[in-house]
Amino acid sequence: MRLSNEPAARRRLALLAGVGLLALGAGIAVGSGSGATDDRATPKHAPREVLAAVDRLSLRQQVGQLTISSFPGNRPPAYVRRRLRAGETAGVILFGFNAGPPAQWQRLTGAVQRNARHGALVMVDQEGGEIRTVGWAGPAADQPLQGSPAMVRRAAGAAAGQLRTAGVNVNLAPVADVPASPSGALNSRAFAGDPRGIAARTRAAVEGMWAARLAATAKHFPGLGRAQVNTDDGAATIPGDLRSDLAPFRAAVDAGVPLVMLSHATYPALDRRRIASQSRPIVSGLLRGRLGFDGVVITDSIEAEAVLDGSGVALAAERSVRAGADLILMTGSASWKEVHPRLLALARRSAAFRERVRRSAARVLELKRRLGLALP
Repeated sequence: MRLSNEPAARRRLALLAGVGLLALGAGIAVGSGSGATDDRATPKHAPREVLAAVDRLSLRQQVGQLTISSFPGNRPPAYVRRRLRAGETAGVILFGFNAGPPAQWQRLTGAVQRNARHGALVMVDQEGGEIRTVGWAGPAADQPLQGSPAMVRRAAGAAAGQLRTAGVNVNLAPVADVPASPSGALNSRAFAGDPRGIAARTRAAVEGMWAARLAATAKHFPGLGRAQVNTDDGAATIPGDLRSDLAPFRAAVDAGVPLVMLSHATYPALDRRRIASQSRPIVSGLLRGRLGFDGVVITDSIEAEAVLDGSGVALAAERSVRAGADLILMTGSASWKEVHPRLLALARRSAAFRERVRRSAARVLELKRRLGLALP
């Protein structure tokens, strides 16, 4: 993920054994139409206080809980402060240009939380090594060099403590992709090892972060390790069987990962028409139905070139929500002005879409509750 004006250099446990590609496809088709999927049920574990909180929100606020905002500079501008105070965004994603030293980070995140009445998700991209939004926090090593699962867990826990000190509560990491070729676009960002080893490291990272009450995000579902181009920069297609690619995500789900980030690649074996972030068979069928994930599903940056190749950000956001995504990640500061009005208009016109919004808002509020944030 990236801001649209950043240089390209800064862009960004078990296998599903015995399940053949045809069986996987059949399972997705069944799952996407069953009562167990995201489209037919509220979050399974949302307590009454969360459901009551979401129903206290206006429709504008419920739609707002499906959006993550961004902004330039080292303080929230007036439009972001207004949005946070009004409850019309779930929180913010911050970048290295937003803050530098620890004190500056604490001032910035403190301002965000004051305006949000201490209810904002504050996200960064802290994979390790070169991919670190908070430069003074860990992990110091890139993911491929972070070592054994035990070492990964320790590094993740230490980094999480530093990020919490900075006021961050969500890390858009770890990368759970399985590299499959020497020329893979994400090789330098993925854990080392075979699918089983990567699954163990992914689980360790999730557990290490949550021990410090930092929410981890497994990405990029259902696997981007075979991509030859980063979807920030262009379209990518991942052909063939995905059983090995899914192993780390299953491990993350089994470990209770709070968020899963959707890839913007196309997976013809699962859906020939839509990229993963806009695919109901992939989101509601595979992730929700077959893997049983009941946490928050977030898109990768909605401004990625692989998205913009097919539509503008507003239509892309609509397609993602219809597919089952809960949060639209906007790394461009102007995108909210297109995305929020479109989702709100649709929710006003359609009772089905309005209920889709309500369920996602409930998942986001449940994540906030688990992080100790204030509910509206």
